[in-house]
Amino acid sequence: MRQYVAPAASLLAVTAAVLAVHYTIQRQPRAFAPTVTQTVPVRPHVKRTAAFTPVYIVQRGDSFSVIATKTGTSVAALERLNPNVSPTALRVGQHIKVK
Repeated sequence: MRQYVAPAASLLAVTAAVLAVHYTIQRQPRAFAPTVTQTVPVRPHVKRTAAFTPVYIVQRGDSFSVIATKTGTSVAALERLNPNVSPTALRVGQHIKVK
């Protein structure tokens, strides 16, 4: 039993020292950092002009006629706006100009 007394006493002393330092650090008043304000630049309102073209993203089961119905345009207008797109080979996720 005597062989454990010295290590236990040193462990108890170290634990007490660590706790004393911990509580001392915790109780000290903290210096507060000054408040920093950041200004965010205001984005100007962008007016959408004729250069802006609305785009429709193709979903499963869509065809030019379904897209035309959903967007209120005609199949002929879709074909004219998308000359490089095959109406029979639409892919899900493909972007189609609608107006």
